[in-house]
Amino acid sequence: MSVFYKLIRPLLHAFDAETAHGLSIAALKHGLVPLPAPVDEPSLRVKLWGLDFPHPIGLAAGLDKHIEVPDALLAQGFGFVEVGSVTPKPQKGNPRPRLFRLTEDEAVINRFGFNSCGLDEAAGRLAARARRGIVGINLGKNKETPDAADDYVKLIAGLGPHADYVVCNVSSPNTPGLRALQSREQLDAIVVRVQAAMAALPVDPKPPLLFKIAPDLTDADLEDVVRVALDRGLAGLVVGNTTLSRPESLSSPHAKETGGLSGKPLFPLATAVLQKTYRLAGGKIPLIGVGGVSDARTAYAKIRAGASLVQLYSALVYQGPDLAVRIARQLPALLKSDGFAHVSEAVGADCR
Repeated sequence: MSVFYKLIRPLLHAFDAETAHGLSIAALKHGLVPLPAPVDEPSLRVKLWGLDFPHPIGLAAGLDKHIEVPDALLAQGFGFVEVGSVTPKPQKGNPRPRLFRLTEDEAVINRFGFNSCGLDEAAGRLAARARRGIVGINLGKNKETPDAADDYVKLIAGLGPHADYVVCNVSSPNTPGLRALQSREQLDAIVVRVQAAMAALPVDPKPPLLFKIAPDLTDADLEDVVRVALDRGLAGLVVGNTTLSRPESLSSPHAKETGGLSGKPLFPLATAVLQKTYRLAGGKIPLIGVGGVSDARTAYAKIRAGASLVQLYSALVYQGPDLAVRIARQLPALLKSDGFAHVSEAVGADCR
């Protein structure tokens, strides 16, 4: 943790979690957060989907929901940043309070419900960017939309030209019925329509298309998801979202709040599902591993479990905005200790 964050963390944590989040966005927007030295390590550079990632440690969707500070976050040393989720129409999401720190567990529970600035505002902010650094866009459906594919198609048409990659979120636990979209029949139908929308984009090359899945899938459901991804040629999967489960180890008084759990307690479950996904896919689909990453050791475990790229978010609440840089600086030593010259050699090492 940086000296800067050690000083301001008590102040931020004196506010409720959502207010503190807003203050953090404001600080990033106005350049009030010190910038770490960038990481330039050849052994960590990742070439994937025609994109050049300076290192594999990125920011998960959820922090910059309204595309206010993607470039400020890249300047904090992330290898890539995923913004959103964005919905076609603006929506407020669920009533507050809807974000809870589980400080004793270094975890977070949220039930935001896809609060979003909407397609038009998001497109304007993305169009104004200089497109320096890799920014992916996470897409969600409006709560009242009966056909999720309609919303994804609209979002792709409006946001796809500004995206380095696109993620369809079919796994948030806070939008009714969303996780049912991961069933084989429904997912396959959505993928077909979304891929057609991607093909119609007036840009070349087209941004890669990924789907974000839940860590709570049964083994049979996970097999169905992977089969659809393989059969339809998806560019990748993000594994996974927050969990509805509650490990017995939780000790925070907020542990029984409804919503999706993220942070340290999610790591074992999310990493086990990541490894299963890699094995089911035979390493043929690039995976982004997310869930419980809090240091170089856990990030490296994601890579060894099959992740070509790794994302984090909740750990920033407890460790500060320079965490990605600190992890990236420590990864080369972990690679070297296992005899790997490049991070790509370690992907899926625990599955071989």
